[in-house]
Amino acid sequence: MKLLEERILKDGHVLGENILKVDSFLTHQVDANLMREIGKAFATYFKSTGITKVVTIEASGIAPAIYTAEALGVPMIFAKKSKNITMTEGILTAEVYSFTKQVTSTISIAGKFLNRQDKVLIIDDFLANGQAAKGLIEIIEQSGASVEAIGIVIEKSFQEGRKLLEEDKRKVVSLARIQKFENRKIVFMEADA
Repeated sequence: MKLLEERILKDGHVLGENILKVDSFLTHQVDANLMREIGKAFATYFKSTGITKVVTIEASGIAPAIYTAEALGVPMIFAKKSKNITMTEGILTAEVYSFTKQVTSTISIAGKFLNRQDKVLIIDDFLANGQAAKGLIEIIEQSGASVEAIGIVIEKSFQEGRKLLEEDKRKVVSLARIQKFENRKIVFMEADA
């Protein structure tokens, strides 16, 4: 997605060997217009797949997921990283390691929001090592729903996430794919959508 790549080049900052900071438009402050275009791009790609729910993990996946759900006309569910006192029954959980935060969290979704008839599209902000997507897949499969595909806003293709998911026979669609960071510059490869 050209618009996204241009924004990454303009406002993204490479930190170290494999961290991209995009907090001015995605991971802290959110550019709603850009997120709406991202949602439309995913919806165009997945419109004929019969998606019934969009699922993400809090927090940075919420903005692109809600706009994708809006464009598809379906509900969006986000997995919580900490259980609250109102989540008392039928909770589906999985353990997820965050590469950026370097912490393991127990994520959870109330089971009543997913069922065997659901065809789920996972949306997330980044794909690096694939652990967030794997955790969401685990939860979705606990409910009996099926994971149709995984939509990623920014993929760091030089890390193992895509390979891990594709070895598990998962369809991965990324709007911006980073081939490498070279001298703190971003080098893109062709995106999926």
